[in-house]
Amino acid sequence: MIADIKAFLSDFLVLGDPLIYGADISIVLSMVAIVFVLSYFKKWKWLWKEWLTTIDAKKIGIMYIIAALLMLFRGGIDALLMRSQITFPNEGFLDSQHYNEIFTTHGTIMILFMAMPFIVGMMNVAVPLQIGARDVAFPYLNALSFWLFFVGAMLFNLSFVIGGSPDAGWTSYTPLAGAKLDPGPGENYYLIGLQLAGIGTLATGVNFMATILKMRAPGMTLFKMPMFTWSSLITSLIIVFAFPVLTVALALLTIDRLFGAHFFTIASGGSPMMWANLFWIWGHPEVYIVILPAFGIFSEVISTFSHKKLFGYKAMVWSMVLISALSFVVWLHHFFTMGNTAAVNSVFSISTMAIAIPTGVKIFNWLFTLNKGRIEFSTAMLWALAFIPNFLIGGLTGVMLAIAPADYQYHNSYFLVAHFHSVLIGGTVFGMFAALHYWWPKMFGHVLNEKLGKISFWIFMVSFNICFLPMYFVGLMGMTRRMYTYPEGLGWMPLNVVITIGAFGMGIGFIVMVYNIYWSARYGKRDKTGDPWGGRTLEWATTSPAVEYNFAHIPKVETADAFLHMKEKGTTGQISKAPFKPIHMPNNSGKPFIQAWLMFFAGFGLVFEWYWLAIPAAAATMLVMAFRSFEYHDHHYIPVEEIERTESATGRLN
Repeated sequence: MIADIKAFLSDFLVLGDPLIYGADISIVLSMVAIVFVLSYFKKWKWLWKEWLTTIDAKKIGIMYIIAALLMLFRGGIDALLMRSQITFPNEGFLDSQHYNEIFTTHGTIMILFMAMPFIVGMMNVAVPLQIGARDVAFPYLNALSFWLFFVGAMLFNLSFVIGGSPDAGWTSYTPLAGAKLDPGPGENYYLIGLQLAGIGTLATGVNFMATILKMRAPGMTLFKMPMFTWSSLITSLIIVFAFPVLTVALALLTIDRLFGAHFFTIASGGSPMMWANLFWIWGHPEVYIVILPAFGIFSEVISTFSHKKLFGYKAMVWSMVLISALSFVVWLHHFFTMGNTAAVNSVFSISTMAIAIPTGVKIFNWLFTLNKGRIEFSTAMLWALAFIPNFLIGGLTGVMLAIAPADYQYHNSYFLVAHFHSVLIGGTVFGMFAALHYWWPKMFGHVLNEKLGKISFWIFMVSFNICFLPMYFVGLMGMTRRMYTYPEGLGWMPLNVVITIGAFGMGIGFIVMVYNIYWSARYGKRDKTGDPWGGRTLEWATTSPAVEYNFAHIPKVETADAFLHMKEKGTTGQISKAPFKPIHMPNNSGKPFIQAWLMFFAGFGLVFEWYWLAIPAAAATMLVMAFRSFEYHDHHYIPVEEIERTESATGRLN
């Protein structure tokens, strides 16, 4: 009996690695600290009422952003562990298995559980405010989307200490990710965790398409929308078409692994290449899902801090539309080394190069917006300005990789790793950091400290270039990606030392940013105007932080820079002018939280093939959905008296 229990624990828990034991201790201590703080300050009821059951898009956005920052920390630690392993030749800090696990979790977390929630969080915070709406089209679904993402992320991260992490790479190519070559629960964590989070993201895409198309303020035609709203609309459209492909691919591989099917087993009539095609038919549009919202953010920030109208508004919109269309016809450039015909390679080389044209249009539009502007070098503006040259490097090397014969040499090298990170960090992460500083007052009512923000910016940006520019050269020297060690005498060590110094420097920059968040929460300047930057769009027309209902009166829009136009006309007071009418708002609900955690337990059961847990949890999930279908009293009206008190307290009552 004791032997059976020991065998079970050895299979269930990850044992024998000091790093894992350290993680176990930190997880336990963090949970104890959270329970202690909530109990000591008697905040359990507040947590449930204000956050766990909220369906307010602004609060949901804040929870997305907090989760994204935590995942950035986790993914960053993975990156530093990998760099520590390959800084010096013949290093034994990590063994090959542990390195493969960290390599897999780093890529998956950064793309799916850091970049995606950061973007969706900013959409939740800004888009309803920018279009003059009081919430999203489907608030209940929005809450469910967040909790599905959250439990998917928690399930994936749980693999680190229970069962073992996935180890087939963030792309999980078959047959390497199949049950025969990759037994155990690790890959199941990947499949189920991504499936849960992906369903939430797909629902978000539908939700924001409906919100933007149907809930704009009176007078806001499509070509009067702010650029971030445009980028969110196009991103949502890509999500709706791309994420079902990922959902199907994950389901097929799950069926292969759990139920013995052979969709990707070549000996049984399946095709391993089908997984690669399905993955990248989703995966390359995914690159633009995480970069287009950043383009929208840069447009808002550059226009605001140049104190100029965005140059070439319609060209910006149509270039994003063209990028979204081309994003679905370039996926085969990932297969240039797999033996395609010259004709196929030529078509996808041309389509890949073509996508650089609308991207280049946007670069010139931002430069012309800056031209002769009264540029204000705020922290948000510094991130936006740094994006242009850093992203340009990633974009130009992308065009190099689009040339099939050249890609045959570059593809499996660190040159490709450098390109990938130049684009995603120089684009998406820089964009999210710009947005964080730009919209922070709208979320929390105070600005982030500019001095600390600029220190963080310079440390991170300089370290970013110290880290990734040498990767191009070490790649050209022959260093291949995915290797966990290398012999002496190849000449790679000096550049790898520099790369690792840059990686740790980025970590220091992130720590300064986190300290800035803490310092500003305690001592930062409070925003009493709702418009700390001299904003141009409607989110700056309401209070900081924005009230539950966003606007006492829905504003009327006449131009693209709607709030700037209102300020010039002197009509900003109309939004808070009495008399008021009762405002219809949805009720909070605990059902999304409960349903998502039931799906977590169903997913956990599938990971270990414990159907005694998976089936009842899935049935309970359906039961919650049934209860929801009979819930008719899911809204309330905010009375006029409460609106008057709120507007008076903010000093905006006219």
